[in-house]
Amino acid sequence: MFVVARAELHAPKQEIALLANALNLLVPMSTDDGEFHGPSILEFFPGALLFEGTYFEINRIQLVRFVAVAALILVFWLGTRRMSVVPGRFQSLVEMGLDLVRVNIADDLLGKKDGRRFLPILTTIFFMVLFMNLTGVIPFLNIAGTSVIGVPLVLAIVAYITFIYAGIKKSPKNFFKNALFPSGVPWPVYIIVTPIEFISTFVIRPVTLTLRLMMNMIVGHLLLVLFFAATQFFFFTAGGGWAVLGVGSLAFGFVFTLFEILVAVLQAYVFALLTAVYIQLAVAEEH
Repeated sequence: MFVVARAELHAPKQEIALLANALNLLVPMSTDDGEFHGPSILEFFPGALLFEGTYFEINRIQLVRFVAVAALILVFWLGTRRMSVVPGRFQSLVEMGLDLVRVNIADDLLGKKDGRRFLPILTTIFFMVLFMNLTGVIPFLNIAGTSVIGVPLVLAIVAYITFIYAGIKKSPKNFFKNALFPSGVPWPVYIIVTPIEFISTFVIRPVTLTLRLMMNMIVGHLLLVLFFAATQFFFFTAGGGWAVLGVGSLAFGFVFTLFEILVAVLQAYVFALLTAVYIQLAVAEEH
């Protein structure tokens, strides 16, 4: 209570200044000194925008995540509030997205029964990753909510826990035994095989899920910043004949924006697909 009250006392002046400074973060580079500045990893560790110094401190990336979640809720609310047998365009679009997860991921990998059981978690993962990825190409947001480890790690943990739950639910006694001690292996070889199986199954999977998503979004953001900041530099700072290079960097920026949209969709699909694959391995008959 004391922390919140203290924040409210100092909030107006601090927040006005911080929000003004935040506008500069929308274009993460500055060329006011006449020199070109490349993208920096520090862009993924921005300063506070709201409630600085409190437990409720919010920076730019957290704010982008809130916007993505609000947009996700709004899209599904608008798409499902008036369901009809003959769907309108918006309802059809939402249903296409849901069918993508249901048919191509859940039913295809897990079958009808298990697919229906795990469809809610797979759908949530897919659309959450998708919307947070797409914020990286939306003007005035300009950074993916999944480009910092928090969200990818949480989703990877959720996928990991679901995988463990599915395996234990399917075979309470034999899940860990079959995972760590595969059949048909001579018992002395287990000294080597079991640690490898443990690391590959219970350590590497959540780590790779996290890093694959996060690193793709980091690289995509840095490339877009590089091209558009170069465009700004060539057009408005260098001037003259350098503007020709600005046209080239602008063209590359546009192409990579389209590519980043594709990557955003693919990464959401891959994350949900790998989660389904791990669940399928857990509920396989040999377990």
